[in-house]
Amino acid sequence: MQLTQLPGTYNITGRNQDQEAATYKGTLELTLDHNNRINAKWTINNSQEQLGTGFFKDNILVINFNYIGDDDAIYKGVVVYKCITQDLLDGFWSEKHGNPLYLGEERCFRQGAQQEVIN
Repeated sequence: MQLTQLPGTYNITGRNQDQEAATYKGTLELTLDHNNRINAKWTINNSQEQLGTGFFKDNILVINFNYIGDDDAIYKGVVVYKCITQDLLDGFWSEKHGNPLYLGEERCFRQGAQQEVIN
């Protein structure tokens, strides 16, 4: 897979980084900047916006992200996606102040592409 195949909008499903593993849905928009670095924008549950920047190598996409929480504090973390195909990303994530006993999980499906089921 090539870096230039990543940009686009993806529907996401995920689980939070805690014992309850609460689920969420949203979208992820990936673009490339002038240095061919990834810019990411997540919209979680139609309300929370998260932004990030990252890089891609050997079908692995790594993005450092941040967002402003309901308490107006800035939260930071990292997400790692394995690029299964150009239309399917499978990832895990962790926040700096999240529960270290758990990892969040996220799966991304490119909008408009036929979704594959992978277990």
